[in-house]
Amino acid sequence: MGLNDQEIVALSGAHAVGSCHGDRSGFIGPWTSDPLSFSNAYFVNLVSMKWSQACQEDGKVVYKSASDPNIIMLPSDIALLTDEKMVAWVELYAADEKRFFADFSVAFSKLQELGVKSFHTGKVYDY
Repeated sequence: MGLNDQEIVALSGAHAVGSCHGDRSGFIGPWTSDPLSFSNAYFVNLVSMKWSQACQEDGKVVYKSASDPNIIMLPSDIALLTDEKMVAWVELYAADEKRFFADFSVAFSKLQELGVKSFHTGKVYDY
């Protein structure tokens, strides 16, 4: 889609809002303790909590923290910590919420401008 590492990390910060639902993604649980608030808490949690691999009842792998076992991270979230180019952005956004908000805004606008391609028709829809 033409997104760079910084934009991918910024957009991942949307995980601060909401949670995974088993009937939609197969995963269950929130990424933050306040899933109704848009903040940099997702990044703060990624860098400040110690994550251990766990399995849900259906066998799907998630990561949990002993400090708050209700919060989860997906393998794709943890992958941001293992890539040296991406982890630098994760750490920056954990430390600087205003920078995260600014970068997220730009990346989200770019994502919207790209539109959405229908899997059925191939037509691109703009929002």
